[in-house]
Amino acid sequence: MKELKSVIKDESLSKKTKHDQVKKKRVVLLEDGQSYTPQREETIPEEKEEVKQIFRRKVEGHPEHRTLQDEHHEICLYVKAGSDGESIGNCPFSQRIFMILLLKGVPFTVTTVDVKRKPANLQDLAPGVNPPFMTFNGKVKVDVNKIEEFLEETLAPPRYPRLAPKHREANTAGIDIFAKFSAYIKNSKRETHDALERALLKSLLHLDEFLRTPLSEEIDADAAGDLPESSRSFLDGPDLTLADCNLLPKLHILKVVTKRYRGFEIPAEMTGVWRYLTCAYQRKEFTSTCPAEREIEFVYRDAAKQLKI
Repeated sequence: MKELKSVIKDESLSKKTKHDQVKKKRVVLLEDGQSYTPQREETIPEEKEEVKQIFRRKVEGHPEHRTLQDEHHEICLYVKAGSDGESIGNCPFSQRIFMILLLKGVPFTVTTVDVKRKPANLQDLAPGVNPPFMTFNGKVKVDVNKIEEFLEETLAPPRYPRLAPKHREANTAGIDIFAKFSAYIKNSKRETHDALERALLKSLLHLDEFLRTPLSEEIDADAAGDLPESSRSFLDGPDLTLADCNLLPKLHILKVVTKRYRGFEIPAEMTGVWRYLTCAYQRKEFTSTCPAEREIEFVYRDAAKQLKI
């Protein structure tokens, strides 16, 4: 058994009962960065319902990025809960902000919210707003694009890493993939199935070509012959950027759902896309913010229409 470090703490806050009981859970990280969650003991049905209200996790920033001034930033991120009302749910927008905060290396608290039973205190905090949303030093921030922009401007160098891509084209790579996927998976008409699948493949091919085309810094101006194929890990180079935080959660959903409900897999010859996914699965900023595959499949269980014969 590897030594456990108490760098992440989880708390499940129940709705107050007449005894004001609070259920708590602890999550720690292994030395290799993998998360370990102790199993919760079985509770009586009434307690289970209460525990499903809110699930909190305190995430410490990377030691290299933390300073005394970090204490001035009180950051709380609220993300969609899974089908059990507690675990991380399927929401690419929630994962996008979750990844950004981890990459910034700033301490923050993440709370999973059961949107079907949103607690009264959260309804007052962000009325009519579903996750993701956040509070930053007590001020509520909504709209995923505005949150991203705010975090990039506020948590800026030299104390925090810059996450905006250096290459503008990285921002638009794969921009239509999720729309093509949604049309494909929600279609129930067999006569339009092939056309929608071709459209999805075309969109994936454009992304693959982008990922295989070398960026300017990968090109040796003095080298003769054809340009070499890119070997970069992510859209903008070797590091994760805002563009990856936007695209990767959607690409992962596509991979899981199309295989489960359509028997479709991203073609093996799309080596750029597969290299991209493989590199993402090696980064804890991505894997630790991903919902379980069963959660993704559950969400699309009804949306993935059966093809009519």
